[in-house]
Amino acid sequence: MQTSQNLALVTLVVRDYDEAIAFYTRALQFRLIADDELEPGKRWVVVQPPGSIGAGILLAKAVNAAQEATIGNQTGGRVFLFLHTDDFWRDFRVMKAEGVSFREEPREESYGTVVVFEDLYGNLCDLIERREPVIASVS
Repeated sequence: MQTSQNLALVTLVVRDYDEAIAFYTRALQFRLIADDELEPGKRWVVVQPPGSIGAGILLAKAVNAAQEATIGNQTGGRVFLFLHTDDFWRDFRVMKAEGVSFREEPREESYGTVVVFEDLYGNLCDLIERREPVIASVS
């Protein structure tokens, strides 16, 4: 029996819906897919990278002290988001102009061009333009 699954959403706990929407839509150029009020003070907010098919981030406002404590440290200091792009330098320049904080200078790795940046709360993220695999010819 063939199984078919895909990753739809990942939750990110945020301090404020509107500041998170502004960061993701301006600095990272994500699209706002949904912003619906579920009840007073609670919204269903989804952002998605341009060109993405399916996967997005559910921005969830912290509602108690335990959730607030995770803001900016969703993954215990590990990289939270691996954002692949078709044009590293275009996106890097936009992000830099929007005031995104970078942890390092861009670097070339065997898999492509990468830089570590922080979201508005300090969660670590990678911007990556993957290098196409080199196919060796057989003589």
